[in-house]
Amino acid sequence: MEYIYAAMLLHSAENEINEKNVGAVLKSAGVTSDDARIKALVASLEGVDIGEAMSAAVAAPAAAPAGDATAASDAAAPAEEASTEDEEDDASFEGLGSLFG
Repeated sequence: MEYIYAAMLLHSAENEINEKNVGAVLKSAGVTSDDARIKALVASLEGVDIGEAMSAAVAAPAAAPAGDATAASDAAAPAEEASTEDEEDDASFEGLGSLFG
């Protein structure tokens, strides 16, 4: 996850996401990095609009069902809510998970 966080930090700081910058962020955070993983991350993010991807990942869990189904399921919501959030988080990063073995 550190590699993805480094890319997100670089994006937020409006810096180019390249191997040198990702490596520098990881090094400054005290992470022993793997050059192959950095290279794979940078390659996988080539052409990706990170701002749009982050917005989509944040907006998806915020969507709630409308109508009477919500009122009927209020009693079971706390137990279901926890498992649903985990599934949505996993789906958001499904493509990037293969980078980290």
